[in-house]
Amino acid sequence: MQTAKNEFDEVNILSEIDNISAARPAAVVRRDLLKAASGAGLVLSTPACTTLPRLASDLQTVWRFDQLDQIRASVTVEGSPTPTNAPVAGALQFDGVEDALFIADHPLAGARTFAFEAIFRPDGRRFEQRWLHLQSDEVTVEGQPSIGTRFLFEIRVYGNEWALDTFIKGPSYSQALLFPDKLHPLGRWHHVAQTYDGTTYRSFVDGALQGEAPVAFTPQGPGRASVGTRINRRDYFEGAIAEARFTKAFLAPDQFNRKITG
Repeated sequence: MQTAKNEFDEVNILSEIDNISAARPAAVVRRDLLKAASGAGLVLSTPACTTLPRLASDLQTVWRFDQLDQIRASVTVEGSPTPTNAPVAGALQFDGVEDALFIADHPLAGARTFAFEAIFRPDGRRFEQRWLHLQSDEVTVEGQPSIGTRFLFEIRVYGNEWALDTFIKGPSYSQALLFPDKLHPLGRWHHVAQTYDGTTYRSFVDGALQGEAPVAFTPQGPGRASVGTRINRRDYFEGAIAEARFTKAFLAPDQFNRKITG
């Protein structure tokens, strides 16, 4: 039996956690992490358990848009996204014309299962708005089109309401989840999420299921991201974004981080 090392360089814990059962109360998560470590041949004694928060952070990346200097990747700002503190502190306001962030990272690269969350406030105007885009870098072959492997958060605006549109695309899959009959008010803060548990792709608004579909998802490769627009500077977003959270493991709705103060 090995003793747990800080680097976890001899064990692929992620592959073990991918197989953890879906509906896990928060109190069960720590137990399942211990089981995963034990099954991988690690001994987590009481002192070693202090490494569990670090393990969790290896699985999860959080971007808070009032702390761009804390994002562990190069960030390029275009236009003039404006900080706003009412009522959600730390958000950036995007003008729907030219405001955007471009970040040299794809935080869900390599994930077999995932939870992709965000806290935002859509303000409307344009019908089609793409506001959070993860794009894998691809080696293109001459004469063949690129696959365009990506994750997307989008909205569709219908009068004073909006519907969530999520999308994933890769070599063996292409799936959108858009349900125009499930509408939400503009000008308010919402939590949104898209998840994959190994078989089913789902989307959520404020913890409520919007829809789902079976998908034969395969991990995406490293790449980059855009916030406030599509990666090719189309369909700009009008509204505010406070946070994006990327977890390389499936989370059930009761495990989402839905801390909205307004």
